[in-house]
Amino acid sequence: MARGKRGRPVHGWLIVDKPAGVTSAAVVAKAKWALGADKAGHAGTLDPAATGLLALAFGEATKTVPFVDGRKAYRFTVRWGAATTTDDAEGAVVATADARPDRAAIEAALPDFRGEIMQVPPQVSAVKVAGERAYDRARAGETLELAARPLTVERLALVEAPDPDTAVFEMVCGKGGYVRSIARDLGARLGCLGHVVGLRRLWSGPFDLADAVDWATLEAEARTPALDARLLPVQAALAGLPEIACPEHAAGRLLNGSAMALPAPAGLAEGATVWASRGGRPLAVGAWRAGALHPSRVFVLG
Repeated sequence: MARGKRGRPVHGWLIVDKPAGVTSAAVVAKAKWALGADKAGHAGTLDPAATGLLALAFGEATKTVPFVDGRKAYRFTVRWGAATTTDDAEGAVVATADARPDRAAIEAALPDFRGEIMQVPPQVSAVKVAGERAYDRARAGETLELAARPLTVERLALVEAPDPDTAVFEMVCGKGGYVRSIARDLGARLGCLGHVVGLRRLWSGPFDLADAVDWATLEAEARTPALDARLLPVQAALAGLPEIACPEHAAGRLLNGSAMALPAPAGLAEGATVWASRGGRPLAVGAWRAGALHPSRVFVLG
């Protein structure tokens, strides 16, 4: 596979099972090198200590990142008895408690953390404060007053309580959720304090760990056709959005960013996000208004 100095055009999604101790940025850089790609991004970071699904976009797939379903699923372990500066095991302990909740108490507290809730992000988070990332200011020793943000929690379930000090949960939530905040706030509600000691992302939007490549395989298959074969198509990110087959005569206008009336499925809602395809490949994605697709992204896949 010939590659120029800046990489070659690679279009599609690579799903990686991120190991602990590696930053999301390092995973992107590694995969970009392994594929020899000229452009890469991701659809949602993971903390360095976390493991699991990281969806990486290459080339034209980066244009679909804003349209990826923001729902995510996690399995995480909480340790009771201590609060930390980071709400996980990476931070310093700032308070301790002797109390330990039993299974009944945990189950009784969970309904308050389901549905539409307000959540204060961790001090060490990517939230911007006066133009700076919260984690930069927190690591410089500043204590921040972060505003609560709305979050939809579809599911929060106690999976097991292997011993009095730990409990394992699974959660499905919308975009912008912090598992560490759930652990912190649940520990506070139970009067025992708590922080995350293990976190794994199980799926994200249309992407699943079943399609993921692990770190060892990523290294072993670097710069080979075998890794190319693991790429999911650009349109994998658009799963769940209505698709409209674009007649050939309309393709040019859409590619120029012009609105185009298209034959749409019955019942398509005004303002819905839709994508147009040509030969099964994405041509444009945008809003459906007044019987026409108004493209906000167009795809040049060759």
